[in-house]
Amino acid sequence: MSDTLPALRATLAELVAMDTTSARPNAPLIDYAQARLEKAGFSAERQRYTDDAGVEKVNLVAVKGGTGRAALALVGHSDCVPYDAAWTDALKLTEKDGKLYARGACDTKGFIACALHAAERAEKLSAPLMVVLTADEEIGLIGAKKLVAAGLGRARHAIVGEPTKLTPVRANKGYCLAEVEVLGKEGHSAYPDTGASAIFRAGRFLNRLEQLATTVLREELDEGFQPPFTTVNVGVIQGGKAKNILPGSCRFTVEWRPIPGQPTERVSELLESIRQELVRDEPAYEARIRVLRTDRGVNTRADAEVVRFLAEASGNASTTVPFGTEAPQMTELGAEAVVFGPGDIRVAHQTGEHVPIEDLIRCEAVLARAVAHFCGK
Repeated sequence: MSDTLPALRATLAELVAMDTTSARPNAPLIDYAQARLEKAGFSAERQRYTDDAGVEKVNLVAVKGGTGRAALALVGHSDCVPYDAAWTDALKLTEKDGKLYARGACDTKGFIACALHAAERAEKLSAPLMVVLTADEEIGLIGAKKLVAAGLGRARHAIVGEPTKLTPVRANKGYCLAEVEVLGKEGHSAYPDTGASAIFRAGRFLNRLEQLATTVLREELDEGFQPPFTTVNVGVIQGGKAKNILPGSCRFTVEWRPIPGQPTERVSELLESIRQELVRDEPAYEARIRVLRTDRGVNTRADAEVVRFLAEASGNASTTVPFGTEAPQMTELGAEAVVFGPGDIRVAHQTGEHVPIEDLIRCEAVLARAVAHFCGK
């Protein structure tokens, strides 16, 4: 197996050298991957779109071994989170103590390197093999959602690359966001009765939200997850103009991660119920709720063939995670999807991101076995 390492390391070095931070174009990486896949006999299709900042982004769907619905899709997101300018080697693969360091080394260019090598080795296919590379996963699964809207990327089974320490992840929670703006009436702080503090009003809203998050939502359980309930967080709040002005507005962002069996709108309905209660208590109370994102989770059966295969091939029992992935979008496209890849999510999104060399070698071997199992003769 170690014979594959020099080539894997070289591929990963080329991938991380491309700055595919989500705010930048990802076309250089797509160009690189498409050229390699086409050389290996794949036919490739691009889906282009322009993001909200006017930057062109590209999804790639490459297929070999036939037409129609693929037997297996290997799926990786091409974009990365930003890196600290002080990390001067962020785009240069460096090795230390059996680990390879760079931005994207584990999230998810390590998986992409393994997928490219496994795909290039694929020969004598009896069923189509697909490689899917997406854009803008880190800022809202946007590329994957574009594929769903266009019906591109249909497969029976999908292995979605994320750093899972080579543990097959069969289920993940959803990810939802809403912004709440609570309004008040500005006035001089020495005369509080002449106005109304939006911040005090927001405090009453947040107090009720916390009560519901720690009672009602914790009664709706999925024991396959830890924690086994939908979590709620208010991570951003802002309001007011000065210390001596009654604040006329207060905004906060509500994030919730719904368990797969729960409607994504469950928490937004709770937010509306809180608003209505507060208006009943204080007729002048005013709040506006704007739902920004409702991404559902996924729950692939533990006995699904792709889950059982990866558990056997990796030696690790399948599990669940509380963070979002592109598995729900692949499920919408008809696949039984599982998340799998080298590295640990806990070292992603930070300076010093790395992937263990042993994980890289083992991941490529497992993906090659998966290709042979699902697509080979």
